[in-house]
Amino acid sequence: MKKILLYLSILLTMFCIKGSAYVRYVTVDLNLRYGPGVEYGVITSLPKGTSVTIDEDCDCKWVPVEYHGHIGYISTKFLSNKAPNRKVKTKRRVQPTPSITYTSQRRSVRYYTNVDGYRVQSPTRYNSAPADATALCRDGSYSFSRNRRGTCSYHGGVSRWL
Repeated sequence: MKKILLYLSILLTMFCIKGSAYVRYVTVDLNLRYGPGVEYGVITSLPKGTSVTIDEDCDCKWVPVEYHGHIGYISTKFLSNKAPNRKVKTKRRVQPTPSITYTSQRRSVRYYTNVDGYRVQSPTRYNSAPADATALCRDGSYSFSRNRRGTCSYHGGVSRWL
């Protein structure tokens, strides 16, 4: 068996036959889509640092890949030739809580990327409707959704549109 592999590698070297597969690394959490564009639905998400194999090294904007049994398209804008640096997570030192109580409310505002690729504020509770809110959810939070489909889906549905 070893002799066959040796002869095969010699033949490949003699005829300069190169494999056509290239390994690339995902630089951000990246959506795997049904088609080559943001207008296509999302199949799943590839975590940052995932290695993918593409058939050709081209200047294409989208390439087909296979990930965990799913076949779809990813944007080449977020692919790199180099493997990401693996940073070692260190524990952050917790600061002691001050004894002074502040009267202003501090709320953590979260965001998500919608199906059109826009960064949108997640539903958040406010005392009154913010200027850019689009709907009041049944749980009392305000939604900033740019699409009606799925608005307030994890917040009991839409109570009323603004």
